[in-house]
Amino acid sequence: MKKEELARMIDHTLLKPATTSQIVKLCNEAKEFGFASVCVNPCHVKTAAKQLSGSDVKVCTVIGFPLGENTTRVKVFETKDAIKNGATEIDMVINQSLAKSNAWKKIEKEVAAVKKACGDILLKVILETCNLKPNQIVAACKACIAAGAQYVKTSTGFGTGGATVEAVSIMAETVHPAGLKVKASGGIRDYETACKLVESGADRIGASCGVDICK
Repeated sequence: MKKEELARMIDHTLLKPATTSQIVKLCNEAKEFGFASVCVNPCHVKTAAKQLSGSDVKVCTVIGFPLGENTTRVKVFETKDAIKNGATEIDMVINQSLAKSNAWKKIEKEVAAVKKACGDILLKVILETCNLKPNQIVAACKACIAAGAQYVKTSTGFGTGGATVEAVSIMAETVHPAGLKVKASGGIRDYETACKLVESGADRIGASCGVDICK
């Protein structure tokens, strides 16, 4: 895969505490390399939206991050607020306690509520696959399909593990036939790893090392 092609699949990510100048730098790098989006915490959405105005780079933010343990009402509010501030893509974390309890209908209901708040805005749902068994990954993916999400995503990058070929393959096999896509994120630091995940079925790559990957 050409690096230019890979670049167009990358969500250039900074989810650790950051200064305004660091967010501006992130946005400038995204424009320079032609990344799909920047992914920032909600408090930085306005800054990112201003910096990326007029470009093709999307503004992505995270909801219920990183544990997904907020109430559905809070996640819905976060989503609406983020969109009002300029977010054009939403990455939400499923409730990890519900996933641990195999409460898939409740997860489906929560994802559907956030999707309704998104309207036409793209919704990616973070499963945190390091906490799930293969059959639970399948069940979580099916809940996201039923709820109307457009993507399922492996990881927050703040869990005990990140994206793996096994998890991405399971997710792709489950959601691709239904028209959903897969975002691999967490621990992706080099070109070879990114390519392997794309080959396994990832349609988008979330990485804080996007520049290094493309160089």
